[in-house]
Amino acid sequence: MQVVATACLVLLLTPLRAAPVTVADDLGRLVSLSEPARRIVSLAPHVTEDLFAIGAGEWIVGAVDYSDYPPAARRIARVGGYSGFDLERIRSLRPDLIVAWGTGNPDRQLQQILRMGIPVYISQAERLEDIPVTLLRLGQLTGQQAVAQKAAGAYRTQLQQLHQRYAQRTPVRVFYQVWQRPLMTINGRQYISDALRTCGAVNVFADARALVPTVDVEAVVAARPQAIISSGGEEGDPLGSWRQWRSIPAVQHGQLHVLPKDILVRMGPRLVEGTAALCAAVEQARQALPSR
Repeated sequence: MQVVATACLVLLLTPLRAAPVTVADDLGRLVSLSEPARRIVSLAPHVTEDLFAIGAGEWIVGAVDYSDYPPAARRIARVGGYSGFDLERIRSLRPDLIVAWGTGNPDRQLQQILRMGIPVYISQAERLEDIPVTLLRLGQLTGQQAVAQKAAGAYRTQLQQLHQRYAQRTPVRVFYQVWQRPLMTINGRQYISDALRTCGAVNVFADARALVPTVDVEAVVAARPQAIISSGGEEGDPLGSWRQWRSIPAVQHGQLHVLPKDILVRMGPRLVEGTAALCAAVEQARQALPSR
């Protein structure tokens, strides 16, 4: 009995080692860790937001420029930005997980990172519905499943509510301006078009071939959008130049809307807030439509 009691005491006092975890990333690659990640490098601002949303922000040891939300993210060591990364800096941080951005990170350096021998999860969300999936997968990799499930559930609920409220209302023709000079917009496959559909809006350049095409002013005038919307990103009034084009219905009815910066242009958990702001702008334009 004494031997059994001693053995039980040893088991009780021995720290339990966390179980290994394997998760498929957004490209279908298997990412395996011997235990949940506790030293993470984030290679995109939206990834940083994802990790904070699931309660793993305190384990981010390195992040890229513009990782500025939540405010605590601004104190994280920087490892580079959109133009490239400091690979030696990343290595020196001894991460047990790197979370990269499939189409937003320089391909050459992403391939170098994949050869570093450190587990890499590649994030490549493309639709609004992909974001909670990413949260759940990162929750598994960090042992934060419960928080991730709560965050994913809240996101899905808000998105469903927006869809139920707006998607079937009178369609509004929208020109979404990504950038003013050169004049850039989005096509129907870009995720902001997904948000527009949720709001019951029609992207006037949905049929464009490029994901983010360059267009000319004459094409916008010919498309006759009933609302012109931007998420800013430029100094001054990014939509001010449209006011001279009185033949555009959006201008005639005062439907030029600049949304809060970042909440609609990052593929993170705040995108549902950005979609809500977009829907509010579309609804204003809908209410301004001439009575039939």
